[in-house]
Amino acid sequence: MSTDLQNSKRTVPTDGPQSNRSRRPQGGVSGLQKVGDAALDNVVWIMLVVIAVSAGLMNSFFLTVANFQNILVQTTVLGLVALAVGTALLIGEIDLSVIGNLVFSGLMGVLLIRDGYPPILAMLAPMVAGALIGLVNGVLIAKFKMNSLIGTLAMGLILTGAVLAITKGQTLTVDSAAYAFVGNQSIGTWPVMPLVLLVVALGAGLVAARTSWGRKVYATGGNERAASAAGIRTDRVRIQAFAVAGMLAGLAGFLQTSYLTGVNPTVGSDLLLYAVAAPVIGGVSLHGGQGRILGLMGGALLITVVQVALQIVSVSAYFVQIVGGVLILFAVLVDAIRIRRQTR
Repeated sequence: MSTDLQNSKRTVPTDGPQSNRSRRPQGGVSGLQKVGDAALDNVVWIMLVVIAVSAGLMNSFFLTVANFQNILVQTTVLGLVALAVGTALLIGEIDLSVIGNLVFSGLMGVLLIRDGYPPILAMLAPMVAGALIGLVNGVLIAKFKMNSLIGTLAMGLILTGAVLAITKGQTLTVDSAAYAFVGNQSIGTWPVMPLVLLVVALGAGLVAARTSWGRKVYATGGNERAASAAGIRTDRVRIQAFAVAGMLAGLAGFLQTSYLTGVNPTVGSDLLLYAVAAPVIGGVSLHGGQGRILGLMGGALLITVVQVALQIVSVSAYFVQIVGGVLILFAVLVDAIRIRRQTR
C-alpha cells in the first residue's frame, strides 16, 4: 500500500486499534480538555445512563426486565436502518431511500407469503430486493456522479409511491406462523428480533475492523484521492457499500412486517431522520471515514430509550416531535464539535 494512503488524514477505522485520539496532537492538552474529549467520545452512553436513571426514578417500571426487552425490540428496526445509513455515511455519502426501501422490500415478502410461496423465500426476498435497490443507488452515484442526497431521496419517493400504488393505501396482513416467528417469538424469555440485530451488529463490527473491505470503506470516505492513489477502486467500494446498505434496509423491512404480521404503507415514515441522527450521535461523521458500530448502536438505543421514557412518564405526545427535533439538532452539533476538536 502506498505511503499516500498511510499518510491520509482519515483512513483508519475507528473500530480498529487506533482511535480518534491517535490523530490529535497530544502536546499542550489540559486535563480539562482531556475530560471533555472523553465525554464527547462517550456522550451517547453518558446520556443513556442519565435518561434511564431519571426515567426509572419517575416510574419504576422503566427499569424492569420486561421494559428492557420492549426497548430492545423497538430498537431493532431503527438499529438496522441506522446501520444502513451509517454504511453510506462512512463512504462520505448519505442514503435517504432506506425507509422507502424498508417498506417496499417488506411488501415483497408479504406478497410472496400471501401468494403461497415458501416462508424461507418470503424471508429472503426483502433482503435481495433491498440489495438490488441499493445497487441501483450505488451505480447512479458512483458511475453517473449523481448527488447522493437528491438521488436517494428521489429513490425513496419512488419506492414509497410504488408501495401506495400496489397496496392502494391499505394494510396487507399475513397469516403465517413461520413468517411471523422472528418478529413475535422468543428463545427462552428473550425475544428473537433483538438477537438478529445483535448478530448483524457484531458481524458489521468485525467487517469494519478486521477485513480489507472495511478498511477500503473507511479509506474511501476519509480521503478518496489518497485511496485511489493507493489502488483502491473507490467507485466499486461505493457501489458495494450502497448495496450493503440496501440489504440492511431490506432485512429491517422483513423484521418489521414479521413483527406487525403485515405491511402498512405509512409505518416507518417517521424513522428517517432518527435513522440519520442515531449514527451521528454515536460518532459516525457526516463527512465520512470515521465511526464505530458500537457507537452507532448506542445512538439507536438512545433514541428508543428517550421515546419509551417519554411514553412511560406520560409526557404529552405533542412534545415527542419537539424532543425528536432536539435530538437531531444535538446529533449535528456533536458532529461539528468532533470535527472542530480534531482540527484544533
